[in-house]
Amino acid sequence: MISACGYSTSPQTIDREPQPREDQLIIPSEVYVGAEQTAQYLPSLKDKKVGIIGNQSSLIGKTHLVDSLLSLKVDVIKVFSPEHGFRGDADAGEHVSSEKDQKTGLPIVSLYGNNKKPTQAQLKGLDVVVFDIQDVGVRFYTYISTLHYVMEACAEANIPMIVLDRPNPNAHYVDGPILDPKFTSFVGMHPVPIVYGMTIGEYGKMINGEKWLEKNLNCDLTVIPCQNYTHDTQYSLPVPPSPNLRSDVSIQLYPSLCILEATTVSVGRGTDGPFEIYGHPDFPKTNFEFTPKPGPGSKDPKYDGKKCNGYNLNDSSHARATQLDLRFLVNSSQLLKGKTFVDRPDMFKLLSGNDVLIEQLKDGKSEEAIRASWQDGLTEFIAIRVKYLVYE
Repeated sequence: MISACGYSTSPQTIDREPQPREDQLIIPSEVYVGAEQTAQYLPSLKDKKVGIIGNQSSLIGKTHLVDSLLSLKVDVIKVFSPEHGFRGDADAGEHVSSEKDQKTGLPIVSLYGNNKKPTQAQLKGLDVVVFDIQDVGVRFYTYISTLHYVMEACAEANIPMIVLDRPNPNAHYVDGPILDPKFTSFVGMHPVPIVYGMTIGEYGKMINGEKWLEKNLNCDLTVIPCQNYTHDTQYSLPVPPSPNLRSDVSIQLYPSLCILEATTVSVGRGTDGPFEIYGHPDFPKTNFEFTPKPGPGSKDPKYDGKKCNGYNLNDSSHARATQLDLRFLVNSSQLLKGKTFVDRPDMFKLLSGNDVLIEQLKDGKSEEAIRASWQDGLTEFIAIRVKYLVYE
């Protein structure tokens, strides 16, 4: 299900040994993720009963973290999975049930649906929890909400937690409105902008440092950093972090296109290019059209079987994003003037993190005016963010 754009993964990344030896030469230009720094965290797992928070992105080379740790005789006794499930194939918002892993027989506890936070009973018997999930650096991408709840549960149970850090492909900029606490939800739990420019390890440090956990709890948190990485490093993910983010382009466009999910506009779910295109049956005819159909990752797509006129954003001229792109929202709003644009206003406000953006679009505000309205909040956040950065 990889799109034509695919992933420009280097051969070195794919073919690495599951557990790099200390005497292996590290090429300076090559990024090594936290999971590969085994010498830094295996001693903390020795003779411990270990829980893993992971999904299909939890890899050491080509080998799943759980399989690697079991082969090293680490006593992994339970696995917890976020939205999209342990294998990463569930639709966005789809109920994910608890089950057993067919390969290892380990119990899998779903942290999505009605059970977003591990219960004390589910953590019972664990000595340490390891969190290893690939994030994309966007406030409404729910893996950081799972991180929050796991940190909180571990703090309540006095269980130390280790985050195996991974690069954030959108870490090179910070942009968007700061979440208004009135619109706190699982798609936005903290007063951060839509694009916050931090790895998931750095974000965990900020959750602790800003006292965002319930009752000002503090999680005993250790972050195993990436090597040879900066926030400006261009990093192609080796596997899709979720079913509809299948390419570098979709991951870059996701922060700017996702709010359209709360409108009548399609962002290409049910096509070969989700989050690389957008359109609507009532848009004026363009030189690009698509027809959504059910498939893996989108069992019931918007406008199933209906032709949409739209825009293909995946072309060779597409530059690396350096800010939240408001053109798609503003353009869609203008093209659907007099017709229904926002059909889920409550969700629109949760995704945007406020009740201002929806009114700005209704009033026909320009991109410049909308962007100017969140600059003061961004300045304040950037001053907070710098306290928790691990990388340049």
